[in-house]
Amino acid sequence: MSEHIHAFLSKWTTAERSGDAEMLATLLTPDFAGVGPLGFVLPRPAWLDRYRQGLAYEQFSLEEIEIRPYLYGEVAIVTARNNARGTYKGQPLPEVLRATLVIVPKSEGLELAAVHTSFIAGTHGSPSLPGPSESAARSAGTNPNQEER
Repeated sequence: MSEHIHAFLSKWTTAERSGDAEMLATLLTPDFAGVGPLGFVLPRPAWLDRYRQGLAYEQFSLEEIEIRPYLYGEVAIVTARNNARGTYKGQPLPEVLRATLVIVPKSEGLELAAVHTSFIAGTHGSPSLPGPSESAARSAGTNPNQEER
């Protein structure tokens, strides 16, 4: 069964990399939700519209793929390292993210119900990790980056 999931992931990454919204539309459930690394949630129409809005990938791939097939009925959970190089409205995108994908069956094949991405600490484009003084300041309820007045 994991060979079907790998084949599906290959179609999805190809469609994302090439900006093929028509192909993506065949791969997403009607109630699809995509969560970005900054916490924004895009429903299916907005996800498909990203390319018209200025998203362009030079590279988009999945590595370190871990598939948990059908642990919850017919739902497969996939975690992977998402390597990408591209821009959105001229701004560079994070190059490395962790992605969790929820894949469900449809009458002929599979569909993506949800994807959630997050930064991987220490990778290019990720926020810096809080240092000891920042953690202590948060515990005290202050902002270490705010200047005193």
